[in-house]
Amino acid sequence: MILVNTDYISGKELEMLGLVKGSTIQSKNIGRDITQSFKTLVGGELGAYTQMMNEARALATKRMVEEAERLGADAVVNIRYASAAVMQGAAEVMAYGTAVKFK
Repeated sequence: MILVNTDYISGKELEMLGLVKGSTIQSKNIGRDITQSFKTLVGGELGAYTQMMNEARALATKRMVEEAERLGADAVVNIRYASAAVMQGAAEVMAYGTAVKFK
């Protein structure tokens, strides 16, 4: 499966199959949430949240690819990511793009 953030793939003629997406809502446990809140007092990267968001993006991408595969796609073009806070310490991540088949 080819994944790109452009609306084309060089040298390929594409047939659009439709929008595909994947999403997840992730949170850290209460212990990590407390330690990360102390980190905001002194500044710096919130490593546990960085890791959480990386895992969430990977899972959302995997789910998007699975949806594209069910449509018989060869690739997903114009991939985008969106995220939103759902509640304190929890975030939704969505990956979406257009599933395409090579002609």
